[in-house]
Amino acid sequence: MAVIKTIDLVGVSSESWRDAAHQALNEASKTIRGIEGMDILGTSAVVEGNKITEYHTHVEIRFRLER
Repeated sequence: MAVIKTIDLVGVSSESWRDAAHQALNEASKTIRGIEGMDILGTSAVVEGNKITEYHTHVEIRFRLER
């Protein structure tokens, strides 16, 4: 029987919400093996001077626990 663990992360990008999601996945993959999926839980942005300066993407990453 397998057990799947999830972690929540927020990726940050100056380019787009998509890039922010990729940033979160790239960072997670540096220390977590066996990532099997990712859900986008939400997006937000930092606005300065009527312009978006940072895109934030809240993700849940799933991976199988190893024995």
